[in-house]
Amino acid sequence: MSGSTAGSGAAPCRFAHYFVICGIDTETGLEPDELSALYQWLEADRQGRDPDTAAAGENFEQSPLKRTFKSKVLAHFPETVEWNPFDQDAVNMLCMPKGLSFRTQAESRAPQFHSFIITREDGSRTYGFVHTFYEEVTSPQICSAMQTLYQMHNAANPPSSTTTSSSSSSSSSSMDSLASSMDEADSPSSASSSRAASGGGYDASRDTLYVSKALCLITPMPFMHACRRFLSQLHRAVTASAAPPLPLESYVYNVLYEVPQPPPGRSLKFHGVYEPIACQRPGPLELPLADFPLGETFCLLGAENLVQLFTCTLLEMQILLYSQDYQRLMTVAEGITTLLFPFQWQHVYVPILPASLLHFLDAPVPYLMGLQSKEGTDRSKLELPQEANLCFVDIDNHCIELPEDFPQFPNKPEFIQELTEVLRRYGLSPQGGAPRRPSSTTTTPTSTPGRERKVLRELEDDGRNGNLGGEDLAVLELLQGNATLERLQALTKRTGVTVARVDALRAGVKGQGSEGQGGRTAVEDEELRNAKLNVQLREVFAGRFTTMFADYEAFVIQSATDLESWLTNREQMHNFDKASFLSDQPEPYLPFLSHFIETQMFATFIDNKIMSQWEEKEPLLRVFDSRVEKARLYNVRAPHLRSSNYQRCSILKESAQAIEQRLMKIDHTAIHPHLLDMKIGQGKYEQGFFPKLQADVLAAGPTNNKWSNRTATTQRRKDHYRQKAEHLTLDNDLKEKYMQEARSLGKNLRQPKLSDLSPAVIAQTNWKFVEGLLKECRMKTKRMLVAKMGREAVELGHGEANITGLEENTLIASLCDLLERIWSHGLQVKQGKSALWSHLLHYQAREEKLEQQVESPVSSGPERRKSESSIGMPSLRVSVLQDMRHIQSMGEIKTEVGRARAWIRLSLEKKLLSQHLKQLLSRQALTKKLYKRYAFLRCEEEKEQFLFHLLSLNAVDYYCFTSVFTTIMIPYRAVIIPIKKLSNAMTTSNPWVCVSGELGDSGVMQIPKNVLEMTFDCQNLGKLTTAQIGHDNSGLLAKWLVDCVMVRNEITGHTYKFPCGRWLGKGVDDGSLERVLIGELAVPNADEDAGRGCGTPPLQRSPSQARRISITSMASRGYKPTSAQIQEAIGEAVNNIIKHFHKPEKERGSLTILLCGESGLVGALEQFFHNGFKSARLFQKTVFVWDFVEKAVAYMESADQMGDLQETVEPLGMNCQSLCRYVNAINSTPRNIGKDGKFQMLVCLGARDRLLPQWLPLMVECPVILRMYEDTALLRDRTTVNALIDVLETLHDFPITLETSIVKGIEL
Repeated sequence: MSGSTAGSGAAPCRFAHYFVICGIDTETGLEPDELSALYQWLEADRQGRDPDTAAAGENFEQSPLKRTFKSKVLAHFPETVEWNPFDQDAVNMLCMPKGLSFRTQAESRAPQFHSFIITREDGSRTYGFVHTFYEEVTSPQICSAMQTLYQMHNAANPPSSTTTSSSSSSSSSSMDSLASSMDEADSPSSASSSRAASGGGYDASRDTLYVSKALCLITPMPFMHACRRFLSQLHRAVTASAAPPLPLESYVYNVLYEVPQPPPGRSLKFHGVYEPIACQRPGPLELPLADFPLGETFCLLGAENLVQLFTCTLLEMQILLYSQDYQRLMTVAEGITTLLFPFQWQHVYVPILPASLLHFLDAPVPYLMGLQSKEGTDRSKLELPQEANLCFVDIDNHCIELPEDFPQFPNKPEFIQELTEVLRRYGLSPQGGAPRRPSSTTTTPTSTPGRERKVLRELEDDGRNGNLGGEDLAVLELLQGNATLERLQALTKRTGVTVARVDALRAGVKGQGSEGQGGRTAVEDEELRNAKLNVQLREVFAGRFTTMFADYEAFVIQSATDLESWLTNREQMHNFDKASFLSDQPEPYLPFLSHFIETQMFATFIDNKIMSQWEEKEPLLRVFDSRVEKARLYNVRAPHLRSSNYQRCSILKESAQAIEQRLMKIDHTAIHPHLLDMKIGQGKYEQGFFPKLQADVLAAGPTNNKWSNRTATTQRRKDHYRQKAEHLTLDNDLKEKYMQEARSLGKNLRQPKLSDLSPAVIAQTNWKFVEGLLKECRMKTKRMLVAKMGREAVELGHGEANITGLEENTLIASLCDLLERIWSHGLQVKQGKSALWSHLLHYQAREEKLEQQVESPVSSGPERRKSESSIGMPSLRVSVLQDMRHIQSMGEIKTEVGRARAWIRLSLEKKLLSQHLKQLLSRQALTKKLYKRYAFLRCEEEKEQFLFHLLSLNAVDYYCFTSVFTTIMIPYRAVIIPIKKLSNAMTTSNPWVCVSGELGDSGVMQIPKNVLEMTFDCQNLGKLTTAQIGHDNSGLLAKWLVDCVMVRNEITGHTYKFPCGRWLGKGVDDGSLERVLIGELAVPNADEDAGRGCGTPPLQRSPSQARRISITSMASRGYKPTSAQIQEAIGEAVNNIIKHFHKPEKERGSLTILLCGESGLVGALEQFFHNGFKSARLFQKTVFVWDFVEKAVAYMESADQMGDLQETVEPLGMNCQSLCRYVNAINSTPRNIGKDGKFQMLVCLGARDRLLPQWLPLMVECPVILRMYEDTALLRDRTTVNALIDVLETLHDFPITLETSIVKGIEL
């Protein structure tokens, strides 16, 4: 964080690097602000007007006092600092973001304070603190220039319109409100008075003209309170009636060269003009320094809003802060980034966005920016380039607008409750509203005269400074030495008259010894209170991360042996085991954590962790690791770390005490300001005017300092590390290049350049954005593919899954966000919140118009898809418009952003995303109309590559539409395909079908006679699992041989095949009139895929999983599985069911397929029962396993009646009863299911009610087995049966629920 990265000697240790004065340059006079002209140029370009003519004319409509004039850096000391070069343009722009501001005596001229930050390209930061005040203009040239401007203004605008034009901007641009930084009243109070004054404008003969001037300190660390007090005292010295004790150069020299940074864990006191100023710095294992008042941030936004904003920041959304007050923008921005500990914001960070950088709001990257609002500007008029993923924070109105559907922070209610308690302890309201005091005015509460004098005297009468004794002290000595005066004073006391001056002097002398004990001013108390509140609020946030990431180290993958190889292969490396980490977290945390671990800040945090093996630990990581270590000592990886119970922060008291001790007992005092070796008579005091400081005395510091030696050791340490790094033979530039490459968006995009703002630089910035977007697209699609293929590999039996449905959802949401950012880049005119949906609507309007003109069906070129199967299923038309209409008809989606996301999900599920977007962008005239020439979508080569990356996603299957929009109505089409075209056999009976999926079923639907195809609308069934098919057996020709049933979702195009291959009818096969068929997703064939513009690899199937054929047809084909294969199949089936229950509930998929599908439990047990079964055709009649079950039950029932079972052990008798009850219930069901269907039902019910292991021994003991099974049958081998019972008992731990299609009509 600190800017002190290199440098020699004492340099990096200085408290302040530069003292800067900005204001009007009387030599050059009034110059219109170039940046303002550049802004007009950009604005004209944005609106498609000719930029050059727009920027040429001066704006006479606007009141001259409200126009922007160029400010300049009038002086800065020292000239430059080697390790932090002075950036004149940036400092000038940020000291006076609106340029010079003029006022007359009729307007408010209260001084203002604001801070700013300059982030260099390597991410290091420098802080600036600015005190702006108004100084009378003495130059006659400038006064007459202003007078002339007013005359021209009045000539151009007759008096009737003067008041309106001066109070409102003339520009009619849609981004006018963004230009607020140009012409806006500094403080609310000044608005009304400015209107009054502007009636008469400015008249040199009667008005006094004032102009703004800024004093600025630039420091490497954010000592905000100390700098604010120092600058405020400096300004007071100029406006006070008496001259300051020493020339101002003494104080500036002192703060620049003689005041060091406090060492870590220590406090420091140095002296301003009138009062001492204290500051402190946290120790090495405390939270890093943050001096901006967090209490104020909470007061401005409220705890609830602040936690939501914090969540958006963690998820790296685009964040725009909006306020009239620069200091508020800075306070909220710094407050939020401070709370991220141990993570750091990795993207564009500009808390105060100057007007000239407004084009940066177009940036298609995450950003945190602050925009100054114009008083009275309505938020609705603020046209922002993109809002799909924007968090808009209206600080002055205490409200925020959040992006759609983002996850909540874990334990949010308890978290807010804890923050509320901390705020209430300090007397603040958690609801937010107004801050405790306005942050704009800098007048610190004045201290008592006694204290002020005491400080002056202390400064003057300080032997170390070689100053002369103060005049006051001489007076007091005179008084104390004179007996007559002493008596006079005693007399005045008795009569009630006080001699104030003497009393004050005496009090001052008395108080001299009590420094640092009780003599604290209101300002110091307020600062202490702020510091304690700050650290306690931050500890609550830090405590959440310590709990949530307590064992993050266990999931860090250390794959490289040395730094060089790690940096070289950084992009290919998998650094953090995300899947295992998520599986270890409490369920409620997952929506947030799955998004958060995909962010850049988390990736950087893990990178820093890995690099800490070879380099010094990054400071934030060091603090965090020490806390995690401490937490582990207290609770040795107790199970509660994984529970979602809220843990409160336990170190609030200690953290506040540490700060209090440092501020109450000061560790170091800096050298006092003293007279310098100056030319006499220069810098003469003139009240109200800041003098021209003598540059020669301020240009360089002293050669020897008592604290300069302090840095020598740190420097030596740094040298040692540098040499060590050089030994790694990896050149530093190379390393930095690798590191930049490793980030998904290089750091070159992290900060806009403030200094050079030519159109060429802006074009280059946009080019970097285009490259960055393409790179991000490549990384995201690759991540989606790797994750998804990993999962499919697992389903094929390889290794462990490394993606969960939740993680997949996160990746798809981030793809939607990326597409929105690409479509928002370089928009001509923004329409609606979603740029992508807006483009689609334009496309739809054009295409529909063309369709009407042609009034003929669109040619069935590549837009049509061939048939899904060789028979029956008609083709489904592929069209962007058709998919849009599906989305538009969904009443559940209310917003444009929602519609765009739904459309992306649908296209991705249909494997048409790349093709659809290609189609959309093929209308080049439309793209040119909507986008500027530098937009990503108009860069041909990048656009092609982008579409190619999206095309790669067709290699895997997504159900991201079906699984998210679960309540919508979907049209389905069902086709029944008979074998050998025996469809005539259908004439007499009435067929029906019922389709079930993971989300529900369609109910029984009658199929019209002689028609083998039907369509039906039904609430989303999810992935289809089973189809029941049957008929009523009416008429003569009621036997029906069905090959399969095909069902297609008409929106997503997914077609499911339900294989049957058996008869339905009495007296054929197993006599079944209805069957439950198990579905599988039909694989589209190659020529259909031609329609998608690519050969998509077919859906992968495990080679071992051939479709299950009924045992009878297996036998007829001469295929008999060996006993080993059968046992393996049962083990595999049970294993799959156990794995099913170990997945998160929402991702389990269909249990029916694991029970009844191919290689399901039913099929495996059927094979077990069929092994050694005497199923010979007796008189052409096949014997089924169900026949054995029925006979066994008949035997048990008869034995029971004859009393044979009375002697058996009680449980055995119970088991007999349950088996008989279940078999009879199945036999008496009204459904016409065949014998194989009945066996399937028995196995499913037995598995559900945990009875299978009890029933097996009964069947084995039953004498019927001797008649119906060979001696070698598995069922007659006791060891094998016992092993089977053990395997089946493992299912008892899981709650098996059955689909209604399987158990319908059973009365138990």
